[in-house]
Amino acid sequence: MDREKELFDIINAIEETDKTKSDEAEKYIDSLIKPPRSLGKLEKIAISLAGITKKIKNNIDKKRIVVLCADNGVVSEGVSSAPVSVTLSQAVNMTRKITGMSSMAEHFGIETEIVDVGISSDYNCPEILDRRIREGTGNIAVTRALEREEVIRAILTGVECADRAKSDGVDILGVGEMGIGNTTTSAAVLAAISGLAAFDVVGRGGGLTDEAFEKKKNVVDKALFRFKNECNSTKDIIEILGHLGGLDIAAMCGVFLGAAKNRIPVVIDGYISIVAALCATKLNERVSAYLFPSHKSKENGYKVASKLMKMEPWLDLDMGLGEGSGCVLAFQVIEAACAFTNNMATFKDGGICDDYLKDIRKQER
Repeated sequence: MDREKELFDIINAIEETDKTKSDEAEKYIDSLIKPPRSLGKLEKIAISLAGITKKIKNNIDKKRIVVLCADNGVVSEGVSSAPVSVTLSQAVNMTRKITGMSSMAEHFGIETEIVDVGISSDYNCPEILDRRIREGTGNIAVTRALEREEVIRAILTGVECADRAKSDGVDILGVGEMGIGNTTTSAAVLAAISGLAAFDVVGRGGGLTDEAFEKKKNVVDKALFRFKNECNSTKDIIEILGHLGGLDIAAMCGVFLGAAKNRIPVVIDGYISIVAALCATKLNERVSAYLFPSHKSKENGYKVASKLMKMEPWLDLDMGLGEGSGCVLAFQVIEAACAFTNNMATFKDGGICDDYLKDIRKQER
């Protein structure tokens, strides 16, 4: 089958979440022994989960963070403080459970799946899932990052990760990345989608000197200028990813699409992750109902992307690591939402007449 047709068949087949079940969950939560809406966003999480799973009571026992790893040619422009070799080193270290995300995931019993979609170096690490499409991307300052067919392959690889999670009985997914230079490519993709300039979306990533920061903004502006001359289509997400993105972002976009396809709730990590999620919602807006935010990234563009998605992060811990680290924390919040829904008594069970809340409930509606 033609890969592009295969991809768009998947995208177009994504279903809306079950509003009837969400409404039932809201009504049930309203009957629990507490003031109306007193558990705030936890209640909204539980209601959203019900729409995804079609069950009022849910458990997220089997959790997995999928980390898409790839190198980015734009690093040659001096936009990162870290060398390209760090992508591979940290991908391997994730399998050893010694990075920021993987050490926390190990503590909480969360599975991690490390996937190579475009690491530019050879290695011997059987624990990394080899789905390499090419060895890194082109330098977006001077040329396309990827050909259209490569973008589609990367997205389908992400869908494959979600399909595998479904067959493995995973209850919830998180989406992370490892790719030196990917805050630059993310900023370029976000700028193309939003119509904003580099100044509004470029941050310091893993840390840059003032001089390197200015260079990074200039590189993104240069890439956008080239993109507008060669394509200038803010509607074709595949072309935007091909001109300005990376294999990691494209594959992450595919995981978000695949999670929605398989009705698996999926957590957004930080800046790169939210840009990939934005791309997925641009391909099919129904995807947004399957997404859960985690934390506010320090990157300038995070606020832009979250505003475009009308999605507020739950946590603000001054984090900017990436890797899927925010997903680890968000899973604990979602577990709390499941716990109160599953275990809290109703007013009837607690022997309390809730007639005193009638006027309050009426007013809130």
